[in-house]
Amino acid sequence: MPEEEYNINYSNLSWSGVGRSRAIHSSQIEVAMAEKLCAKRLQKEFRALCKEPVPHIVARPSPSDILEWHYVLEGSEGTPFAGGYYYGKIKFPPEYPYKPPGISMTTPNGRFITQRKICLSMSDFHPESWNPMWSVSSILTGLLSFMMDTSPTTGSVTTTDAEKRNLAKASLAFNCKNPTFRKIFPEYVEKYNQQLLPEQPPQEQPSPAPPREEESRPLVNRKPKQERVDGAEPQKADVKNKKQSFPTWMLLLIFSIFGFVMALPLLQL
Repeated sequence: MPEEEYNINYSNLSWSGVGRSRAIHSSQIEVAMAEKLCAKRLQKEFRALCKEPVPHIVARPSPSDILEWHYVLEGSEGTPFAGGYYYGKIKFPPEYPYKPPGISMTTPNGRFITQRKICLSMSDFHPESWNPMWSVSSILTGLLSFMMDTSPTTGSVTTTDAEKRNLAKASLAFNCKNPTFRKIFPEYVEKYNQQLLPEQPPQEQPSPAPPREEESRPLVNRKPKQERVDGAEPQKADVKNKKQSFPTWMLLLIFSIFGFVMALPLLQL
């Protein structure tokens, strides 16, 4: 091959390599910018959740990866999930919010298969229906609403209400065995520890002592005590003594005198 032609070909190869290098570098810049935008968006959503919590929902990013979020859904009252605490994960792509996340649930719940992606219009199962305006709070609100439904979907299971209730009762104990759950949600661990404390019976109040006989009598029926005066007997004793001051012999003497007086006229006859 002529040297001139070789040089030209070499030159073309060189420029082609530079073009590919520039394209790769440009792609890396775009990915880095997308990741930065994604991290900024997720940080903003976390601050919003802290400021205005969503009822029955708690969500926090992993301390080591902003793209991995952990959530807890609390079962709604009046449903078989009442009293349950359902732990799961959301995995965001670096292109979020322009691409949807993947959603899975870890706690056995009777509605979704655990450790498997759940098919939702807000998940990566349906990227065509994804709306960049949706956020973590709207995603989990939709998941909680869909959980209360019975419509079948990819990743769902069919169980009875009784099975769901039993799983709800055991959910918190199951979650607390997970080291990641214990680290990210310490308040639920404390709640579980409080449930383990034995119920203390109410302390019995000491029964009051029965009143004495004198205190139990009505005041109107009580007889006042006679107070003794130094050198004197009670008034009742004085009355008794006065009654005893007219002995029987005195009465007999009076009747004798009266009879003698009445008999004088008869003696003079």
